[in-house]
Amino acid sequence: MIHDIKRSSTILLMVFMCFITYSCSPDMDGWQANPEVVSEREQQRSEYIWQESDVPSYELPALLEASDGSIVRTKEEWPQRRKEILELFRNQMYGRRPGAPEQLSFEVIEEDPSAMDGAATLKRIVIQSAHQGRTHQFEISLFLPNAASEPVPVFTLINNRDPENIDPTREHKSDFWPAEQVIERGYGIAALQNSDLAPDNEEEYLEGVIRLFEGDVTSDERAPDSWEALAAWGWGASRAMDYFETDSRVDASKVAILGHSRGGKASLWAGAEDERFAVVISNDSGSGGAALSRRQFGETVEAVNRFTHWFASNFNEFSNNEQALPFDQHMLISLIAPRAVYVASADEDLWADPKGEFLSLSHASPAYALWDYPSINPDEMPSLNSPLTRGPRGYHVREGGHNLTTVDWNFYMDFTDELWQ
Repeated sequence: MIHDIKRSSTILLMVFMCFITYSCSPDMDGWQANPEVVSEREQQRSEYIWQESDVPSYELPALLEASDGSIVRTKEEWPQRRKEILELFRNQMYGRRPGAPEQLSFEVIEEDPSAMDGAATLKRIVIQSAHQGRTHQFEISLFLPNAASEPVPVFTLINNRDPENIDPTREHKSDFWPAEQVIERGYGIAALQNSDLAPDNEEEYLEGVIRLFEGDVTSDERAPDSWEALAAWGWGASRAMDYFETDSRVDASKVAILGHSRGGKASLWAGAEDERFAVVISNDSGSGGAALSRRQFGETVEAVNRFTHWFASNFNEFSNNEQALPFDQHMLISLIAPRAVYVASADEDLWADPKGEFLSLSHASPAYALWDYPSINPDEMPSLNSPLTRGPRGYHVREGGHNLTTVDWNFYMDFTDELWQ
C-alpha cells in the first residue's frame, strides 16, 4: 500500500514536470558552454540562438497525457500512449517506413577467423531484399571476439561518413569506429553504410530501399508522410538485426544501435520503430535527434529542414513554428522506454545544443518512472567528461567538437558493462 502511494506520487510528479513552462535561465551547476565558443558561434552565425538567456519560454507537450485526456499511470497503460506518440512522429516528422520485404536473405561473403591478429572473426554479410519484382542489397561488416565462449552483445553503427571509417580490412583505422578497442572489451562491433540504403542527397535518396518498395515514383508524387532517408537508414539497421537473430555467436537480445549526427537522428528513430534494439545511442544528434526543438538553440527545425530528403515533408510545417509541434524530442526518447538509451554531446558542438539534448533525456523520465526508474532532473546536467547514468539511461558531454571518438565509445561500453556484465 505504501509502495503504491509512493509510486503514484512519483508518477504525478512526472506528469507535472511535463506541464512546466521553461524560461531557461542558465544553471550554475553542471556543464556550461564556454563563453569563447559562444562568442565564436555568434560571429559565425549571428542569426541563431547561442545564449541560454535568449532561449524562448516554452511548454512541453505532456508525455503521459493520452489523446482522450486521461493520464497514464502504469506500465500496462503505456503501450497505447506509446502507439499514439509513435503515430505522431510517423505522420509529422520521420514518415512511415515499411516492414521487411517480401523476401529477405543473407549471404556471408567473407569469414576470416584470424582477423585482428587472431583476436576476432570478421564476417562480411550481404543482406538481399526482393519486393514486388525489385531487388536491393547492402553489406554489413561484423567483428566478433574470438575469446568469447558464449554469444556476445554487439554495437552496430549507422555510418554517415566515408566508408573508410568502417574499413573491414583494418588497413584504415578510425576513432569513429574503433573496432579493436571494442573487441578488446569483449563486445562485437558491426557497421552499415547509410548511403547504401539511401544516398545522402536530395537528388538521389530514392535510389535505394525506398525505390525497392515504391518503384519509379518521383518525390513530387509521394505522400507528405512518406519515409525519407533517415527512416531508410534505420530500416537497414533493422535488417541487420534480422541477420543477428540468425547468428549463433551474437546475443541478439543485447544489440546496441548507434549513430553520430544525422546517423544519431536515424539511430533514435530506428530504436523507436524497432523494439528489438536493447540499447539506443545518440551521439551529437542535435535538432531532429535528441535536442528539444522548442529551445530553438543552435540548429533549428528550419535549419535541419534544409536537408529536404531527411524528414517527411509534413515536418516543413514546423519550420519557424516549433511551438506548434504536437510533440518534442523528449517524447521520441520516451518511445525507447523501458529499454536503455544513452545521449551524448560535445563541449564545442553548440550547433547540436548539448543542453537541449540533456533536457530531452531528462523529460523522458515520466515514461521510465512507469517502471519505477528514478527521474533524471533538469538541473542535473553533469560536468564535462563526467557521465551521468541512472538505471537504463546515460548522458555525457565530452571535451572537443562534433565527432564520434574513442572517448565516447568507452563511455558507451562502461554503460553497457553496468547493464550486461
